[in-house]
Amino acid sequence: MATLHYHPFCPHSRFVRLILAELSLEPDMVEEKPWERRMPLLEINPAGNLPLLVDNSGLAVPGSSVIAEYLDETHGESLGDRRFLPRDVEQRVEVRRLLDWFHVKFHAEVSDYLATEKIYKRFTPAELGGGPPDMGAIRAARTNVRYHLKYIGYLIATRNWLAGQHLTYADLAAAAHLSIVDYLGDVPWDEDETAKHWYARIKSRPSFRALLADRVLGMPPWEHYDNLDF
Repeated sequence: MATLHYHPFCPHSRFVRLILAELSLEPDMVEEKPWERRMPLLEINPAGNLPLLVDNSGLAVPGSSVIAEYLDETHGESLGDRRFLPRDVEQRVEVRRLLDWFHVKFHAEVSDYLATEKIYKRFTPAELGGGPPDMGAIRAARTNVRYHLKYIGYLIATRNWLAGQHLTYADLAAAAHLSIVDYLGDVPWDEDETAKHWYARIKSRPSFRALLADRVLGMPPWEHYDNLDF
């Protein structure tokens, strides 16, 4: 049985969970607290980053991008036209470009700020960086998410999904990051109906159910978080 080391409110972990659910794969789940840097995790993955997938053979596959490529290589062919990393070279470039946009740019400007300040710091010991949230960082993230939402709306205005006509890793990555911001109530959905409609479509997929069931102890989600018709 494969094992996924993850944190429920790590956006990169959520991305991989969506892929696994779309592929109908059900690994054993090991929840990690990133700030603890447990030695058993570091022995498998010295970088200590999440997520980490250990496959049935014991192969350790670290990081969301590496896991996504691994899952495409091992399961992509069986999906045919529904492959999340398309066969066409230009389409693959576009998917990877958008993966970089959300995993690097969106993460640095929005989801990392909000997850760290509003969630992680609540549970992290003071000596490891825990404490009250930095409101300046939160305000910056709330400002930044607006132009990312507009960019999603711009893409969807001319495409069926973010990277083209079919659901790809780009959609799963964007939704994974936005889902955390949405849990916290910091997505101004009323500013872009096109982006909101796209998110409602992907949020309604069966693969999203486990994410919608996640809860932060002592912090319920925003009222529309698990409402499919929001």
